[in-house]
Amino acid sequence: MASFPKYRRTPRSAASVNADIRALWARARGRLSADERVAYDRLVVEWAAAVRGEQRRAA
Repeated sequence: MASFPKYRRTPRSAASVNADIRALWARARGRLSADERVAYDRLVVEWAAAVRGEQRRAA
């Protein structure tokens, strides 16, 4: 069976992801629906990965 590489998009900056998190909270007015909570959780994971990547590049 052939193995195909997963598509990798260019990671966004931590600042960009943080802006999306802030916008999500602003739209939700401080109360996240179940769907918004899923989106928030994904954004937090993406943000943490971006921070780690930026720290590695800075080191």
